[in-house]
Amino acid sequence: MAKNTVGVIGGGQLARMMIPPAIELGVDIRVLEEAEGMSAEIAATGVGDYRDLDTVLAFAETVDVVTFDHEHVPPAILRELVARGIEVHPGPDALLYAQDKLHMRAKLTELGLPVPDWASIESADELGAFLADHGGRAVVKTARGGYDGKGVRVVTDASGADDWFLALAEDGRGGALLVEELVSFRRELAQLVARRPSGEMAAWPVVETIQRDGVCAEVIAPAPGTAGRVADLAAGIARSVAEGLGVTGVLAVELFETTDGRLLVNELAMRPHNSGHWSIEGAVTSQFEQHLRAVLDLPLGAPDARDDWSVMVNILGGPAEGTLQDRYPAALAAHPEAKVHGYGKEPRPGRKVGHVTVTGDDLEDVVYIARSAAAFFAD
Repeated sequence: MAKNTVGVIGGGQLARMMIPPAIELGVDIRVLEEAEGMSAEIAATGVGDYRDLDTVLAFAETVDVVTFDHEHVPPAILRELVARGIEVHPGPDALLYAQDKLHMRAKLTELGLPVPDWASIESADELGAFLADHGGRAVVKTARGGYDGKGVRVVTDASGADDWFLALAEDGRGGALLVEELVSFRRELAQLVARRPSGEMAAWPVVETIQRDGVCAEVIAPAPGTAGRVADLAAGIARSVAEGLGVTGVLAVELFETTDGRLLVNELAMRPHNSGHWSIEGAVTSQFEQHLRAVLDLPLGAPDARDDWSVMVNILGGPAEGTLQDRYPAALAAHPEAKVHGYGKEPRPGRKVGHVTVTGDDLEDVVYIARSAAAFFAD
């Protein structure tokens, strides 16, 4: 019997953006949201703690396949679901590498994939030794948690992570931090692929991501100047990651393009990703439709771009007063070619509350229109 019910753990904007393609595919989508009133509330069939086995199990038993809006569900819970015969995509063995940066770095190194020079450290002395070998500067990251610039810092002395070491010790579980070389890069790229349990894969064009204060602000698809070698290399890396880690669903591989022409893997996400939002209007098959197809093991759609250029600009923070909806009339009147997506979130400084996408054949014009349309929603 065909699988037709997808359960999404997490009620954020990623789950919200899975709803329209689920309707189009005739898929019954259900959401376990963490609290009432979240972005995907319209499809929520449960509210509860994703860290509680009984809560997750009760939800999972109502669907054919479980997938995610985020990667924070404890591995022990996911393994229990699998042990009970419930399909989970991506599975816990793959998801571990998106949950723990040290495991991720070790596995990618084992697979021979390009990563920054790195080490696992448990003391200031070990951090000092790494700094001494890497020009006195490095990047330290917490192994778990951290996103949009959180849990990441540049350090220049051995005491630069003392507070994190102290927090790990006080937590009682101990643990290590990840330290990496401070990479000299010319820009950041992201490569998205989708993989079915049966092994079929599809890759979108590689994109350029523009970060501000550690948060993705803009995405340009395809990344300018990436035809040929860079595009092939990025897609090859992502395919190797998906196969090597056994990822099912959408995988986002964030990359550094270094000043000497290399591509290095920075981060991984095993679910739809901010760098793929452009695909809703800009690709034949959006990342959200493709994720549903992949986790249900349906044939994948074409990932090709519909236009020469797509530019996505995040709406960060939102208006100081009122809601995004208050600004829609003026924004849409000024830029009828722009597509505006609101996430149903209350405005808050730095928070991703929506995005704008514009497509076209002239990159300069597309960038201008997307930025101008997004500006209507900020004060």
